[in-house]
Amino acid sequence: MQISNSNALLLAVAVLDAVNAHTTFTNFYVDQAPMGDGTCVRMSRDIPKATWPIRPINSQDMACGVNGDKGVARICPAKSGSELTFNFRDWPDGSQPGSLDKSHMGPCAVYMKKVENAAADNNAAGAGWFKIFEEDYDNSTAQWCTSKIMANDGKLSVKLPTDLAGGYYLVRSELLALHDADKTPADPQFYAGCAQVFLQSSGSSVPKDTVSIPGHVNMQHPAMTFHVWNKPKQFSFPQFGPPTYQGSSSKRGIDTRANQLEQTLGLKPANCIMENDNWCGLTLPGYSDEKGCWASSQKCWDQSKTCYDSAGPVGSKNCKNWESYCESIKNACASGNFNGPPSATSFMPAPPSRLSTSGYSPQSAPKTESEQASATQPKAETVPVTNSANSDNSVKGGSVNTCGSNGGSKCASGYCCSSHGYCGKNDDYCGAGCQSAFGKCSGSSKHKRAHIIGRPHAHILAGKA
Repeated sequence: MQISNSNALLLAVAVLDAVNAHTTFTNFYVDQAPMGDGTCVRMSRDIPKATWPIRPINSQDMACGVNGDKGVARICPAKSGSELTFNFRDWPDGSQPGSLDKSHMGPCAVYMKKVENAAADNNAAGAGWFKIFEEDYDNSTAQWCTSKIMANDGKLSVKLPTDLAGGYYLVRSELLALHDADKTPADPQFYAGCAQVFLQSSGSSVPKDTVSIPGHVNMQHPAMTFHVWNKPKQFSFPQFGPPTYQGSSSKRGIDTRANQLEQTLGLKPANCIMENDNWCGLTLPGYSDEKGCWASSQKCWDQSKTCYDSAGPVGSKNCKNWESYCESIKNACASGNFNGPPSATSFMPAPPSRLSTSGYSPQSAPKTESEQASATQPKAETVPVTNSANSDNSVKGGSVNTCGSNGGSKCASGYCCSSHGYCGKNDDYCGAGCQSAFGKCSGSSKHKRAHIIGRPHAHILAGKA
């Protein structure tokens, strides 16, 4: 059955104002080589809510995010010592720039868990997680880890340990936004997702110092109510979770297990000619008569439907390329050209680009003074808003007090309500996505965004805001 923008049967259509959106881990790179949007990544399949934080913190979703208990088809290879670069987006399909609202300050960490099959279901939540990276507030640069990620286009780079046993792993990224942690009730906002990786390694270490997720933190821990708006900002953040794994030279115990050197699961099919998320468009059977032509055309459309049906928050843009390929076969059959199938080369999407530089990592080159100044949180100023006029929790050009979709109140006169529901005066608050019903707006791109579920995956403008 033909599928197109004009006649696609939508599985569900729900228009949701996404100004509450925050961030999600959408794709990653191995030694700066792109794995593809959504490929080998466990993430929420609920498109309108894909960027929402995980609640509550004792939920099974804390392991690999919403739907993180479901494995995806592909497992990406990486070598011991490889650099993994996680990419975080505010718009999961990358149709708009941005990774995280500047108010969402807090620590970040990366965990790993060895599993029998990284593509299997129900192996994320529970014991076995160990930490390979963490960073919180850097007093030397006056930046939180999340602020450094924002300054690096949403990217965080981490080196894999060199001594781990080879085999299948889940690699979990964790961001914690603490902008509302001091409120009553406290609202620490976790964002977690997992990459499915096969580690090519001659090592034999499996850390014993592991934790269960959920369970590595609870609301009684002081980190969950930490006040990021305190002044002056010179403090020590109360870390949580296990100590960071330091390798086999560490005093912590390790297990030694048989090493798995060859990946056999989650491989890219040999006849895969086009990809979208974890879907593969497979080579069509050859034909030389009318019956074979239409049979191959039908197989093409069947694959197109599967592509659209499986497309998640990162979008279905490559499904459209495959659909165009199917259309060309259908037209050839209709015109009497029964020799094929034709080459898909002219329909192939542009390959994703390699990273020219890594994302933020502790080993990154030091920033210049001007770069530090532009990325550092500036001195605070008090900004009154109607829902909390006496609050002093603020940042330059804006206030941590909420408005619009993030609280329902209006900002004080002269202040804008940002797309994320915070009051302020600069372009981050008054530009794209500004909510004019709750404050002043400026610029020509005042709109709310909305997601459409199903085919075609797209963003639309939901009227003036």
